Amino acid sequence: MTILDHKIDFAVILSVTKANPNGDPLNGNRPRQNYDGHGEISDVAIKRKIRNRLLDMEEPIFVQSDDRKADSFKSLRDRADSNPELAKMLKAKNASVDEFAKIACQEWMDVRSFGQVFAFKGSNLSVGVRGPVSIHTATSIDPIDIVSTQITKSVNSVTGDKRSSDTMGMKHRVDFGVYVFKGSINTQLAEKTGFTNEDAEKIKQALITLFENDSSSARPDGSMEVHKVYWWEHSSKLGQYSSAKVHRSLKIESKTDTPKSFDDYAVELYELDGLGVEVIDGQ
Repeated sequence: MTILDHKIDFAVILSVTKANPNGDPLNGNRPRQNYDGHGEISDVAIKRKIRNRLLDMEEPIFVQSDDRKADSFKSLRDRADSNPELAKMLKAKNASVDEFAKIACQEWMDVRSFGQVFAFKGSNLSVGVRGPVSIHTATSIDPIDIVSTQITKSVNSVTGDKRSSDTMGMKHRVDFGVYVFKGSINTQLAEKTGFTNEDAEKIKQALITLFENDSSSARPDGSMEVHKVYWWEHSSKLGQYSSAKVHRSLKIESKTDTPKSFDDYAVELYELDGLGVEVIDGQ
């Protein structure tokens, strides 16, 4: 396994159909929007889905959600303590920060990919790892329309002499929207965390299958779809072009005033001299 020796940029185009791609807990769990009305999916939510896909590939992941755990640990501290060397260093008074980071990166793929902060109560050790994989917030091409539906629960939560009154709630969705997010993989940080070419390939596969095994009440199966993944591999560590210029080479515009499907969008990719791109259809 060889350390990543060339810069990589990528972009992903996805669509949302009658689903809530990323609810905002500070706004009644309505789909996230910016001040211009465009929909957003946070980079944290995207990384969560990538971690879940890597878990499905049986990769060791440090930050696991409670509903998608592959082990029995109840906290990040418990998971860190599962490694005897890390557990010993967390209890020591003057453990090496660099050595701790090196072991953690070897142990868990998401740590060497996205980075991680290890700071636990009761430990003198505080370690920050910067990961080579950076991801932007996904933003919709057009402003989104949010549909809110009132729902009721008419079932008793506990046993009682009589039926309890109905409780009311709200459910929100985006009828249709096309989103795009972009990202990069930095070689200098890859050298520090031990991120390999094989790791980069696994990240690419996770992006292609981002919404597999991700269904929920807010996102039913088939409501979230990856349409295209663009993968630029540079020929050097620093790359022939800046990430900003590479990302700007992808243009997406709606062909109608009220787009209802991905076919209503025009996708144009401008070639950059000396830099090839792999275009992959989502699954």
